[in-house]
Amino acid sequence: MISIIYILRYILTISIVFIFLFKNICATEIDRNQTKPNILLIVADDLGWSDLGSFGGEITTPNLDTLAYSGIRLTNFHTAPTCSPTRSMLLTGTDSHLVGLGNMEEELGPNQIGKKGYEGYLNNDVVTFATLLKDSGYRTMMAGKWHLGASLEKGPESRGFQDVFVIANGISNHFKQERIVGFETNVITKAPYREHGKSIDLKEPFYSSELYTDKLISYIKNHQLREDINQPFFAYAAYSAPHWPLQAPDKFIEKYKGKYDSGYGEIRRLRLEKLNKLGLINIPKAPISELWPQWNELDLKTQNKEAKRMEVYAGMVEALDYHIGRMITYLKDANLFDNTIIIFMSDNGAEGNDPSVILENASWIPANFDNSIKNMGRSNSHISYGPKWAEVSSTPFKGFKGFPSEGGLLSPAIISYKEFKGDSVIRQFASVMDIAPTILDIANVEHPQNKYSGRNIHPIKGQSILPMLINDNKPELSNNRITGWELFNRRAVRAGSWKITWIEKPYGKGRWVLYDLENDPLEEYDLATTNPAKLKEMIALWDEYKKENGVIIDQDLNLGYSGKNFHFKH
Repeated sequence: MISIIYILRYILTISIVFIFLFKNICATEIDRNQTKPNILLIVADDLGWSDLGSFGGEITTPNLDTLAYSGIRLTNFHTAPTCSPTRSMLLTGTDSHLVGLGNMEEELGPNQIGKKGYEGYLNNDVVTFATLLKDSGYRTMMAGKWHLGASLEKGPESRGFQDVFVIANGISNHFKQERIVGFETNVITKAPYREHGKSIDLKEPFYSSELYTDKLISYIKNHQLREDINQPFFAYAAYSAPHWPLQAPDKFIEKYKGKYDSGYGEIRRLRLEKLNKLGLINIPKAPISELWPQWNELDLKTQNKEAKRMEVYAGMVEALDYHIGRMITYLKDANLFDNTIIIFMSDNGAEGNDPSVILENASWIPANFDNSIKNMGRSNSHISYGPKWAEVSSTPFKGFKGFPSEGGLLSPAIISYKEFKGDSVIRQFASVMDIAPTILDIANVEHPQNKYSGRNIHPIKGQSILPMLINDNKPELSNNRITGWELFNRRAVRAGSWKITWIEKPYGKGRWVLYDLENDPLEEYDLATTNPAKLKEMIALWDEYKKENGVIIDQDLNLGYSGKNFHFKH
């Protein structure tokens, strides 16, 4: 009898302990859910890899540099060669050829029109991580550039974002509600902005980086006033700076007067020197392209124009940093900063292409804008900075936006959060497709893999880098990751440190070229003839990538944007 009572008491005690532990586990889970971090994703437009001070640049960027030095810099972070394919991969975690941006809508080839994966907008074969965050209880918001489908049905309002201020088709004049391309020589058309799903007219003048920051801050403020104060938010700051037309308030431009009079080569040399001192690279010398004239080959008038272009660009980048600083200050003042993970990146490499080749721009720009040296950077000017300054922004890497060389694919990337070790550097290869799974991992949200809301979807191809962010030892991602790219008929595949590219002449060799990036990060030495076995292996990987992602090559090679560059002939 005593033994039975003893046993019953033992069972009762164990049961009480179990119930107590179970309640505590549940409470811990609830508390963890209630304190999920806020997420702020900041995307710059056409910012080069070495433009920020923390990445070797001479441009004043104190706010982003503070994030970089207090957070983690990803120095081997790869995007797509241009903006809309990158943004589609960013939001979905999978390849642009599967999600509708196999090519930019504006550049579709005849054999690509109407084909699966080439819709020119974010198709319904994927689910955005914004949608999944919203489903899990996050308040989702964005302000700025979308460029993944202009209509309301294809816009962010239909892809998981609740509070939305958007320039749906891409970007506009940074001071006015005007499109930046000409459809008729003497006509400037209105840019389509929407807020909360309704078309709006903006009060002019504004400045894009300031406008988008104001909107996003207002959405976060309104979110704080809601009843559920524990609901986390995801905010997407999709800036359109420093994309052309290069424009900035005079006060930012004036700070750089005379800064670039020494020319492309000298600024590139200084950036390279600083990058080595920062320990981000170990490269004593970087090659310079011979496709365009060197600084000493330009006459004085052209040098003055070129220097002013870079002054405006630098002012534009500093203005972007200034307004990002306002956002950070707001988060701190509102006691939100410590519980907010901030991710910063650019959407592709530096922009060295010539906008005059688009539609009627060759006649439209000179007919409607004053591009005199004195007026450069103002609302009625329309300039870009050309291939040689883009080469500086890409220091020390080869190429720029539109090309699958490292200069077109590498983006400065920063991740900042109190739980991550500050002032650290991740040098391992990472992809823009890794952002979606990383954010979902941070938010403890599972991706549905193959089916969502009754429809079949593509699974994520990227992989979460959260283990690297929280581990001081920074374990490597797989050294054998295979990643492919294709845009404008230009192709690349990377497997570990090996990479092949196919780029048409005169920008490339018009055939497959093989590089060993571990020993040749600047893509200088073609190993195709000396290592034919590796070349064959890499081409086989390309064939697999092409088949797996439904890549359609436009064999006509009738490239518009980025196919021709008349910058030095204007």
